[in-house]
Amino acid sequence: MNSILNLCLAINIFYGQIAAPQPHPDAWFGIDKIKHFFISAFIESLSYSALQAARVHHRAAMTGAIGITIGFGVGREIHDQRTPGNFFSVRDLTWDLIGTGAGAALLSHTIR
Repeated sequence: MNSILNLCLAINIFYGQIAAPQPHPDAWFGIDKIKHFFISAFIESLSYSALQAARVHHRAAMTGAIGITIGFGVGREIHDQRTPGNFFSVRDLTWDLIGTGAGAALLSHTIR
């Protein structure tokens, strides 16, 4: 009887470990997501300023800055995917896009 109880307990522990929900390794909120947001907004602002300094018209400078920022975000995720132990994170890319949108909203009100 004791061996049957031990077997049931072992099976319960084994299947309990498999069935237990695992935390997602890439949460929607955290320090990393704040970094993605602000770095994207910074890259967009820097790109826009450089394009404006090169005398590019406002609308074209805005479009170029958005493209450059999205390119950096996708490039970072591709780099992460190639690094052992990392993966392409749609959540990081989402925060990059949110930062890009916030940067565009602020830059759209700049003096032209």
